[in-house]
Amino acid sequence: MEIQQFKYDNKIVKYFIIATVIFGLVGMLVGLLIAMQLYMPELNLGLQYTSFGRLRPLHTNAVIFAFVGNAMFAGVYYSMQRLLKTRMFNDSLSWIHFWGWQLIIVAAVITLPLGLTTSKEYAELEWPIDIAITLIWVVFGINMIGTILKRRERHMYVAIWFYIATFVTVAVLHVVNSFEIPVTMFKSYSWYAGVQDALVQWWYGHNAVAFFLTTPFLGLMYYFLPKAANRPVYSYKLSIIHFWSLIFIYIWAGPHHLLYTSLPNWAQSLGVVFSIMLIAPSWGGMLNGLMTLRGAWDRVREDPVLKFMVVAVTAYGMATLEGPLLSIKSVNAIAHFTDWIVAHVHVGALGWNGFLIFGMLYWLIPRMWGTKLYSKKLANTHFWLGTLGIVVYALPLYVAGVTQSLMWKDFNAEGFLEYPNFLETVTQIIPMYMMRSIGGLLYLIGAFIMTYNLIKTAKQGAFMANESAEAPALEKKQIVGGHWHSKWERKPVFFTVLVLIAILIGGIVEMVPTFLIKSNVPTIASVQPYTPLELHGRDIYIREGCVGCHSQMVRPFRSETERYGGEYSKAGEFVYDHPFLWGSKRTGPDLHRIGGKYSHAWHYQHMLDPTITSPGSIMPPYPWLFLQSIDMNKTAGKISALRRVGVPYEQGYENTANDDLQKQAREITDGLSVDGISTSPDAEIVAIIAYLQRLGTDIKVDPTANK
Repeated sequence: MEIQQFKYDNKIVKYFIIATVIFGLVGMLVGLLIAMQLYMPELNLGLQYTSFGRLRPLHTNAVIFAFVGNAMFAGVYYSMQRLLKTRMFNDSLSWIHFWGWQLIIVAAVITLPLGLTTSKEYAELEWPIDIAITLIWVVFGINMIGTILKRRERHMYVAIWFYIATFVTVAVLHVVNSFEIPVTMFKSYSWYAGVQDALVQWWYGHNAVAFFLTTPFLGLMYYFLPKAANRPVYSYKLSIIHFWSLIFIYIWAGPHHLLYTSLPNWAQSLGVVFSIMLIAPSWGGMLNGLMTLRGAWDRVREDPVLKFMVVAVTAYGMATLEGPLLSIKSVNAIAHFTDWIVAHVHVGALGWNGFLIFGMLYWLIPRMWGTKLYSKKLANTHFWLGTLGIVVYALPLYVAGVTQSLMWKDFNAEGFLEYPNFLETVTQIIPMYMMRSIGGLLYLIGAFIMTYNLIKTAKQGAFMANESAEAPALEKKQIVGGHWHSKWERKPVFFTVLVLIAILIGGIVEMVPTFLIKSNVPTIASVQPYTPLELHGRDIYIREGCVGCHSQMVRPFRSETERYGGEYSKAGEFVYDHPFLWGSKRTGPDLHRIGGKYSHAWHYQHMLDPTITSPGSIMPPYPWLFLQSIDMNKTAGKISALRRVGVPYEQGYENTANDDLQKQAREITDGLSVDGISTSPDAEIVAIIAYLQRLGTDIKVDPTANK
């Protein structure tokens, strides 16, 4: 048998690790800042580039795509070479992938604080960056599939299955969710509108969590946990059941983010059913991981790597039980829009992703530098700080979430809302926000300790950029017999096609009827497109990230119709919303029925200094809206782009749209002048007032209800 000699590429892994650590610290620092902004609005610094609404998407993108993404690539590049007994397919593709991904991250760091955003959760980056993501993801895919095809190991280990599923599904999710019509170089409108946009976005959003934060890390778990424990995976058969059931069921569960919204009930029900079904495969994976440690539990007490990995897998089990429970309608009615969801997400992000990354780095660095970990004591300190940080972060937010929901829904003996002023529910939970930031600080301190420990570890060793290895050449003759699944594993292209089919079924079943059957989104004759001024105001609302704190979805609960204006939100009201702005969190009140509730002067003062109209508010002021002017040169392009996606503006209206814009702006400034306020008609504050006064007024609602 021919024994071939080759070298593993450790240099690309090293660079992805460096990027992981740097962007991890940056992303966590931004997260700590915005956590503190929620109880110290002055930390917004009065600058548009450092406001909560603009930094929040920067934090989520930095943590998900820069920290977790780079760690995923580091682990994939390291483990694939060893599992397949070959160097990566092409070194040049590896480096194009690395530098392309870092440039995308830098583009996000620049554009998001500038307010250049689509506003779609986990997909905020504008269309040129979306194209770049697609191209770099294809480079990664070619490199991965090419490596699999040139392997020296015929059997495709379970981790590789999860890597294939990650590549295929993320590609489909990103492309479908990113259909948009460009207006300018950094402004676009979603191809989809309203209910359909919401369905596509949360099909993407839920499965971005599934196939970017979960499946690749399950692959890493299946490689690094057995390596660290020096034990084989507990059950090959359980791995098969875990993999195929997980990727098939996960893709259906997106609608559970939209329960009690205007999404058709049948789609909501599908989301609930498949979310509950997810418990089984998710816990199958967790148990497979924990049972791999059989016979090695004594080592867990001593080895910080195993400590991190055990807590990571446990956090995965907790998050994947809680997620389906939150998908039960009665539970969702309590938890949705509250800080409970924030706690749930961070148990997964900090516990599952963060701790698995930390364990992986502590295991990798000594081996790649040919040395021992500099300080096991520091690693243990990091473990306990991180664990305590997660607990101190999450528990106050669970309390805050339950407190919010109970206060929102509380009626007194006379049948009126006990807390009609939304601000009462905000000020009540400020101590929980303070405790949350302490938890985040502890977690961040642990990450800094890890960074120091890893640097010292590397300095005491010698890096092996090209690690020598040898393995027999791949047998050309097919092996007869064997487990049915092992036969699939010998055919990577066939295997990839099966994965594609498995993940497409759920999306097709949910989306095709929603798009093609008109009764799913009943039209309302009184609903009209936004005026040019309102359109500019809506784009400012998007730019400032207002959707991060305010929902635009009054659910069919008495507590919400009483609080927000007498009518729950109807699907037909959103047919011209490109993109939808239903939101996922209420730090402030819902705004879908805000139109006509307050005077122009109230909105003017509220944006200038929220504490004038709402004493004790944690919303920051927006002084730049009073200094900056709307760009009327962009009006025509906006109208034309929206017409292309189905908004019924008359042909040629773009040529006269600014006349209507100026007329409506003068009406608002005239109204403000009555209250002694003088402002320019082209000021951005005028446009945002126009938009807010429009919200929810297309159907007949009493604008003075529950003022």
